[in-house]
Amino acid sequence: MTADTLKRAALFCAFLLAQVVVLGRIHLLHYATPLFYVYFVVLLPRNYPKWAGLLWSFALGLAVDTFANTPGVAAASMTLLAALQPYYFELFVPRDSVDDLRPSLATIGAVKYSYYAVPLVLLYCLLFYTLELLTFFNWLQWLFSVVGSAVVTLLLIFSFEIAKSQR
Repeated sequence: MTADTLKRAALFCAFLLAQVVVLGRIHLLHYATPLFYVYFVVLLPRNYPKWAGLLWSFALGLAVDTFANTPGVAAASMTLLAALQPYYFELFVPRDSVDDLRPSLATIGAVKYSYYAVPLVLLYCLLFYTLELLTFFNWLQWLFSVVGSAVVTLLLIFSFEIAKSQR
């Protein structure tokens, strides 16, 4: 077992534990729930094996689904996001950059990182709440949930990125 696999397994457990024990119980104004585990997909490095990213993301989504009682919603959303992430990340890195470039504020810059992370988190929240509600009958609740959760999640992600870059 390689060091990268062990590190990714530790991240997997940390994100799962944080979501299940703490963040899954927070519902700001009954709409916004931090979905911080999506950061696991945002952190996938360049040229990471696509099959491994899909497998890790599906497993994390399935584990979150198991504890949050959202059957298949997080797993499907995480898997689709992991399928799109490698192609989307390539838009923000120069061709001559290193093969294992990790997306962060320090490596690609604040503006590019914002353009990278914000649409991914918005897409995830859009997929998650669309699959969870499976109706547009109460579209205002759906809209508040998508936007509120995306904003709270992005605040957490950028807070971690800023703290990481100051070390």
